[in-house]
Amino acid sequence: MPPASGQPLPRATYRVQLNAAFGFDRTAEIADYIARLGVSHLYASPYMKARPGSTHGYDIVDHNALNPELGDEAAFRGMAAALRRNGLGQILDFVPNHMGVGGADNGWWLDVLEWGPDSPCAGYFDIEWDTDYRYLQGKLLVPVLGDQYGAVLASGGLELRFDAASGSFAVWAYGTHKLPVRPQDYGSILGTDHPELERLGDIFAHLAYAHPHQIRRAADLKRELAALVADRPDVADAIAQRLSIFRGDQGEPETWSHLHALISGQNWRVAYFKVAADDINYRRFFNINELAGLRMDEPDLFDIAHRLVLRLVEDGTLDGIRIDHIDGLIDPKGYCQRLIAASPKPFYLVVEKILARHERLREDWPIDGTTGYEFATLMGGLFVDPKGEAAFDRLYSGFIGRSDRFEDVVRLSKIRIMESEMASELHVLARKAARIARSNPATADFTSNILHHALKETIARFPVYRTYVDGGVPSDLDRRDIDWAVSQARKAEQGPDGSVYDFVQRLLTTDLVAAPRSGYSHRQVTRFAMRFQQYSGPVMAKGLEDTAFYRYNRLVALNEVGGHPEHFGVSPAAFHRANQDRARNWPGNMLASTTHDTKRGEDTRARLYTLSEMPEEWERQIQTWSRLLRARRGDVEGTAPPDRNDEYLFYQLILGAWPVELTGLAADRLDPAAMAAFAERIVGAMTKSMREAKVHSTWAAPNEAYESAVIGFIHDALDVSRRNAFLDAFLPFQASVARLGMVNGLSQTLLKLTSPGVPDLYQGCELWHLSLVDPDNRLPVDYGIRRRLLGEVEAALEQGTTPALLDRWTDGAVKLAVTRGTLALRAEKPDLFAAGDYVPLEATGDKAEHVVAFARKAGNDAVVVAVPRLVGALGEEPDWSNTAIPLPRGACWHNVLTGRAVEGGDAVKAATLFDGFPVALLVREA
Repeated sequence: MPPASGQPLPRATYRVQLNAAFGFDRTAEIADYIARLGVSHLYASPYMKARPGSTHGYDIVDHNALNPELGDEAAFRGMAAALRRNGLGQILDFVPNHMGVGGADNGWWLDVLEWGPDSPCAGYFDIEWDTDYRYLQGKLLVPVLGDQYGAVLASGGLELRFDAASGSFAVWAYGTHKLPVRPQDYGSILGTDHPELERLGDIFAHLAYAHPHQIRRAADLKRELAALVADRPDVADAIAQRLSIFRGDQGEPETWSHLHALISGQNWRVAYFKVAADDINYRRFFNINELAGLRMDEPDLFDIAHRLVLRLVEDGTLDGIRIDHIDGLIDPKGYCQRLIAASPKPFYLVVEKILARHERLREDWPIDGTTGYEFATLMGGLFVDPKGEAAFDRLYSGFIGRSDRFEDVVRLSKIRIMESEMASELHVLARKAARIARSNPATADFTSNILHHALKETIARFPVYRTYVDGGVPSDLDRRDIDWAVSQARKAEQGPDGSVYDFVQRLLTTDLVAAPRSGYSHRQVTRFAMRFQQYSGPVMAKGLEDTAFYRYNRLVALNEVGGHPEHFGVSPAAFHRANQDRARNWPGNMLASTTHDTKRGEDTRARLYTLSEMPEEWERQIQTWSRLLRARRGDVEGTAPPDRNDEYLFYQLILGAWPVELTGLAADRLDPAAMAAFAERIVGAMTKSMREAKVHSTWAAPNEAYESAVIGFIHDALDVSRRNAFLDAFLPFQASVARLGMVNGLSQTLLKLTSPGVPDLYQGCELWHLSLVDPDNRLPVDYGIRRRLLGEVEAALEQGTTPALLDRWTDGAVKLAVTRGTLALRAEKPDLFAAGDYVPLEATGDKAEHVVAFARKAGNDAVVVAVPRLVGALGEEPDWSNTAIPLPRGACWHNVLTGRAVEGGDAVKAATLFDGFPVALLVREA
């Protein structure tokens, strides 16, 4: 067992996304519901204080305060008490890698802006104060402007203000972003017209004499100034008069010279947001300027940032912690070790970690597992038919008019990221590598430009998000991935000399300093290798997840966080091997199927998987739809937007996300309001897809003409105000796919809830979850409907009438029944599911490939799980013929989901097992 597992593992978790509309009080209200559902723990999104208006909580501004938008301390304690009353524990999503910056809410960040490198908080953030850009020496770039600096200055978008309560000055951008003025410059603002202000201004100007206590002295002076203003109206008037000097006339740049001069002397350089791509000098979360990276390896920062979360562990409020973006930290293993050591009691610990197909979770990390992205990929692959891959390749390339290899799409996407929004970080790495190279005569001629090229080509081919070189002996796993990336980079056309790649390989593995008297600095080399790892991860995330996944649309059900779109299908044998490995090594690993980060919900994907079984029919359908829609729009040549790749994506999105309440209806019976709402959801998803793909449009520079044309195409396709030939052709196929997707969805649900690990239910997923990319996957959940259906489901399970729910499958009650029934069994047999053996059951007979089955065993106790796969080939009334599933020893079995008895023996026929209900969960009767 991993070292973190001193705390009993959660039985199952229920993820809730807290926000201003659904805070502590609302979460307390559903505690009884999620307890009835059968989970053991609430799994909460971050609830430390975040930037105002945050919809997700990952932009924390204070790790030691609760988010006031979610409720006060009393509301939080009320939620915790409600959870305890209902027998529920709590797991918190914690964010150690970064903080929200900008605005006026992060005290640490504001202190850094005010005092620059002298701020006691400066070491908390990953800031490059010693840059090669002279204009940024000792300054922090603040890229918050919506236009070029000069234009914003001349338009009055930057304003000097005085805070009378605190006695401080700041420049405000758009009235939103606070940029504190250096106290040493207060004298130039206060002037000499008023004797008291002249006196204070002179002291401010000579704060250097108070070194090393200038910050404390400045605070005293600010209080004195605030008191003076409060007591003396003439002083307040004098300051107001002085502030007017720093205002100009809109549209007349020369009138703003005083404010410009003041800004030029600050510890910050306010700039157009696009400047960040080239000049950013602080580590960000990916390429998001408003999220600044933290140096959580600094002991003081670690201690400060974890006070509240560890106190919540100590007092029993928290049973577990989920670490967000573990790969962003400079030393993930060291962080986890420190966290475990700092806790006063054991707790459940999982990390958000995305694994490559060949990659294994590091066994020397003191954790219970990951958050389960890899399980969603593994399980989903069962429902993809590998025999359809060649036909899918042909139809996809035929429809879009080109043939793309996924690995090439990823490489080019990563290069696109490194040459645009994350170019600055690569420039910094190249300059640091060149400094190291120059320290030794053997490599002194390796210039920054040459190393920039080699590093870029290496990262573009990196097979994992990052390695974990930490100054010790590199692991074989790390060497394998670094060596592979460098060897592939050497093949790049017009690349640098091979000796450069030799240097890069030895630099990244720290082999440069493995022997004594190497001529290089051990600290510089090690620090470079570790900083490189913090860059390769975000490039992979932005290049793969947020670019390539939107460019390569062959079967978008595979384009998920932790997914592998180039890998078409997972065999039952591979699924079983992975489950057995998890049972042995990571029994506390979370099992996810939908998260707040998934690009398509679990049931959206369940529908799309079925297309892999019918490539010829899928091709016929999309060709027909395209002709109908383009003819309707007068695009006979088929050259107008959307391009064929975006059009192909559009068809998958509407097929996967089509609302269940509209399924099975003729076009003339579709509710116009419901269709309009659906169209807006599709517009949102398609707009995000176009901008993330960065082919026709981007977030930084939206192509309004192209986007408008695509939006028009969407509205035409979903228009029910007149006869719509496209919908007439689309709806029968959609209804057929939706029915197959329903069976896949039930199969996924049962597999997740019974496989080794800790199953997680994302909010609302107990019913059909046909979501698209965020924010669509974070829409409000109707718990009123779910409470009502849960009562009906509990009665159906007790009475054995669950199969009747299939007649009304669109309301989701049948999925809720599978969820409730299975979670109840987990609660009844916690040891069996937490630590029981996992035994694959290999079906026999003509349809054996269409069954996945396994047993969970502990002593004399056993359960059997069986689900169908690749159901498109089976038809609505499957003929299972001679197919059978072997059974463990037992005289009689009870199907938890239907209430029916199943006779024991060596095997049970699939036709018997799936008679009347598509999935089976058997319990051995005493």
